[in-house]
Amino acid sequence: MLIYSTGTRERGLEVTVHVKAAFYVTTLSPPADFTAKSVGVYRTGSSYNIRGNSLRRDGSLDVPGSIEIELGATSNLFKKGHRVRLEVSVGNRSRFDRKPNPGDLVQTETTPVTATQSIQHRPGRVARRGLPVIRAEKNIFYRNEREGSLSQFTRRHLALLGMLAALLPAAAFCQEKPRGLELEKIEGASPRNIIFVLADDHRYDAIGFLDHPFLKTPHLDSLASGGAYFPSAFVTTSLCSPSRASILTGLFMHHHNVVDNNDLAPPGTIFFPQFLQRAGYETAFVGKWHMGGGSDAPRPGFDYWVSFRGQGHYYPAKKWKTMLNINGKRVPQKGYITDELTDYALEWLEGRSLKKPFFLFLSHKAVHARFEPARRHAEQYADAKIPDPPTQADTPENYRGKPMWVKNQRNSWHGVDFPYHSDLDVKEYYRNYCRTLSAVDDSVGRLLGWLREKKLEQKALLLYMGDNGFLFGEHGLIDKRNAYEESMRIPMLAHCPELFPGGTVVKGVVANIDIAATFLAAAGLKTPSYMDGTSFLDLASGKQPLSQWRQYLLYEYYWEWNFPHTPTVFALRGNRFKLIVYHGIWDTDELYDLSADPLEQDNLIHVREHAATAAKMRKALYDRLEKSGGMSVPFGFKRSAGANLRRRAGSKAAPFPSGVLREKNGKN
Repeated sequence: MLIYSTGTRERGLEVTVHVKAAFYVTTLSPPADFTAKSVGVYRTGSSYNIRGNSLRRDGSLDVPGSIEIELGATSNLFKKGHRVRLEVSVGNRSRFDRKPNPGDLVQTETTPVTATQSIQHRPGRVARRGLPVIRAEKNIFYRNEREGSLSQFTRRHLALLGMLAALLPAAAFCQEKPRGLELEKIEGASPRNIIFVLADDHRYDAIGFLDHPFLKTPHLDSLASGGAYFPSAFVTTSLCSPSRASILTGLFMHHHNVVDNNDLAPPGTIFFPQFLQRAGYETAFVGKWHMGGGSDAPRPGFDYWVSFRGQGHYYPAKKWKTMLNINGKRVPQKGYITDELTDYALEWLEGRSLKKPFFLFLSHKAVHARFEPARRHAEQYADAKIPDPPTQADTPENYRGKPMWVKNQRNSWHGVDFPYHSDLDVKEYYRNYCRTLSAVDDSVGRLLGWLREKKLEQKALLLYMGDNGFLFGEHGLIDKRNAYEESMRIPMLAHCPELFPGGTVVKGVVANIDIAATFLAAAGLKTPSYMDGTSFLDLASGKQPLSQWRQYLLYEYYWEWNFPHTPTVFALRGNRFKLIVYHGIWDTDELYDLSADPLEQDNLIHVREHAATAAKMRKALYDRLEKSGGMSVPFGFKRSAGANLRRRAGSKAAPFPSGVLREKNGKN
């Protein structure tokens, strides 16, 4: 049951009206039953039904479509102190058969399923609730949030968007949202052609020009030498889908509510290419979308669409046909995915109209695990020596002052003792990572070559970045999610000679939430007021002094039941200090002086000389969360124990950090 309720009435309200509820819905599992019911609530909390009705929707619907449920006429007096409520559900047994959604009769149904419903309160700030239909053999995924918020269910989607009910005033349901996709233009600016290349899991230091001991990335190097390099580029959450949602919306994770890798972006979410379309751009998306891995359907904001379900495959899978969705039609994948996506991108560039500016979003699968290089790169770096990271060794020095979860995680799915619950060689893993990255570098080279060939290089903006970082043994960990530098820091390069000269180094802290605003500025459009990010074009070009840029960046990650080794993380990253605060652990937070300790080895959280810095940053962190509505922590119904195995012969559980140990009398 999904419940909307007004606050307590300050005065009486008489309603005499024909009531109708209107929804925008999607469903991947037809037929689906929708029920809406208007309810009155007494001062005591007991309730009474007013009017209700149900509707059966047949046929699948991948994109939002509208339905209306007639609730009938009513005349009712809501007295002072009463509340008005609207209840929404699916699978209404009293009117139809028990509806698990596969369509079988209740007498024969053995595999009922769950449905997902979500309601858009305003673009970019979604409250959602999942409604159980029933799951016979599996648990139901459920996310509960603080009062006034809603949550969602899992993979089979039955989504409600934007509820309109004549019963209640609109203010009871909706928050402020943009009135359209028209944006105010920047005076004197003209729209630029834009190419955006996003790599998956590309960590900040995996680039040749940063004095890497063996990795060669000549085309990425040329972006830096001919354009701008952002050494302090970060993501606001180090997880694929949430980070990509922040890129596309310009919002923090707690605003767009894409909090894990499982679900579609809520219907009605506004992606910045929609603004570009309205401004006259021709737009294309080619590659990995990832949000809602079960669907590869075209998303709003793009005239041209090439994608695939989930993570996709580097090479066409032998067991089944690996398919690409080309503008709504599925065609077989033909070859190595990095090259094939680049082919599609260039094909679109060649065939598009020359009368409109263009925006191309090329989103590579690479370099996502499990890494598989192109055959031409299979033998690269065979003789390269790969040392262990200095913080990898299981020594007292490396874990001095660390929270217990860090050492405990080394013997887990995301640790070097038991990586992905296997005997994986992390060094060889990194070697294949570098090999797989080579094709991405080739892709950038082909795009740069096309711009030069078409004489568009001087004015067009080409921006390259990773969607999050990746650890290869640092702190005994692999993968991402945490707030350490290797996880949250990314490479970012921009090329546009008209905007910034070659060799520009931009020192300010920039992030994935800034991408939408930056591309809108490149198109000559002002940033919508609801976005969290800011355009960094003026910062990169020298028009905006560093002193006027942000001093701290907020980072957030919410605990996931399927990967329970990493707790909920909030962090504040400045130019010098980083504060990491955990939700759900009881031993210690972390504070690092990055100028003196770039490897994050010396936790200063219990050092008296830094107590004032920690207190100041903690207040700044929570001020940011509170002011932006980020104080609630979503969580999911545990469908299993998650990846919680440990290697019997691996490292043992961590001791308590010395900084929180005391004598019997409570003194140090």
